[in-house]
Amino acid sequence: MAIRNEVTPIPGGERPMVRGVDGCPAGWIAVTIAAGGRLMPNVTIARNFAELAMGVEKIAVDMPIGLPGRAGPGGRGPEAAVRRLLGRRRSSVFSVPSRAAVFAADYGEACRMALATSDPPRKISKQAFFLFPKIREIDMLLRDGPAMRDVVFETHPEVAFWHANGEAPLQYPKSKPEGLRERRDLLERQGFPPAFLDAPVGRGAKRDDFLDACVNALVARRLLAGTARPFPDPPGRDGHGLPVAIWA
Repeated sequence: MAIRNEVTPIPGGERPMVRGVDGCPAGWIAVTIAAGGRLMPNVTIARNFAELAMGVEKIAVDMPIGLPGRAGPGGRGPEAAVRRLLGRRRSSVFSVPSRAAVFAADYGEACRMALATSDPPRKISKQAFFLFPKIREIDMLLRDGPAMRDVVFETHPEVAFWHANGEAPLQYPKSKPEGLRERRDLLERQGFPPAFLDAPVGRGAKRDDFLDACVNALVARRLLAGTARPFPDPPGRDGHGLPVAIWA
């Protein structure tokens, strides 16, 4: 089953569906599953997040939601809360800079704004800067459409895998073949069909993006069931009223 570069019809007729989303080179990769019973997974790639925000009950996305006015040591509360769970995988959780830095026009301005709005003062990496357009995309969607705040939630794949692995961090990083296999096998044990997990990812997304979207979908399922856990608990709010928590 190859990934298609458009939003495909949701399988299952009128059955409630949920969606896990991860950023990818082409934009966003989404895995949609049934809210209960057999997963019935479906995968798609979309250029814009808004294309994925409709037609499902809950979305769990690997992207920060809720931006601080000032960034403290270690980032926001969610980053500090989940790092202690992840052991050797804690380096996968990056510190979210201030709203002013995320909305800066270029890398130089972003670094200047980050220095002025962080304690202790610190610049941002190029890797973090390249995520800012996606962070802004979700931020503006949720600020312009408050109803979407009950649909779209932040997660982190390593925290989601931690939960799926009996609340134990994974052994290998996803950058290694052993790490991809570890994640793939864990997803199979969670009910994803082997043929779905082993299908070519296709152009526009990487294998780890796909696996992350799969595990994020399981978080979305728990969000709808009311069994997902926020870090911190209870979630905070940013200056625009957006929730600040990583859900697992």
